[in-house]
Amino acid sequence: MLQLVIGDKNLSSWSLRPWLLLRHAGLDFREIRLQLDTPAFADEVARYSPAGRVPVLIDGERRVWDSLAICEYVNELAGAKCWPDDSAARAHARSVSAQMHSGFAALRSAWSLRAGLTGLHVALTPQATADVARIDALWADCRARYAAHGPWLFGRYCVADAMYAPVVLRFRSYGAVVSAEARDY
Repeated sequence: MLQLVIGDKNLSSWSLRPWLLLRHAGLDFREIRLQLDTPAFADEVARYSPAGRVPVLIDGERRVWDSLAICEYVNELAGAKCWPDDSAARAHARSVSAQMHSGFAALRSAWSLRAGLTGLHVALTPQATADVARIDALWADCRARYAAHGPWLFGRYCVADAMYAPVVLRFRSYGAVVSAEARDY
């Protein structure tokens, strides 16, 4: 059975992303939760990850770390159903997923993930405001292009939705002002 080593899904966007994708893909897995930000964390995570971070997916002797790498591996296990079927849409989905994976640092810094909370008020820097605007435009564009195929960014649920789920939660927690298209998503 697959094992997913994670931190707290309410606080760790990196942990939440592959957890969501595994659930949506319908793959059986056991969750191993480590307590983040504790003196014991470094020793505990070292048992599972050469990178010393969560998440880590364990499949027998195989270790896959990093949320995007795990998502790619899950796609393989799920019979290539975690990306759009169309090659142009798949390339687009990979691009927006990679942008989430490597970008939006100002937004992440300003609005940490607090999935269970709402009504938080933290002012955004101009850079974080630009990140919100870019995400809003990205979601609106995806929905305009792929809405006919279903309710998710690319029609059916895919890696891109797992990658942006923590942003949806951040926007909800902090009350981001976004377009109607982004709110609908």
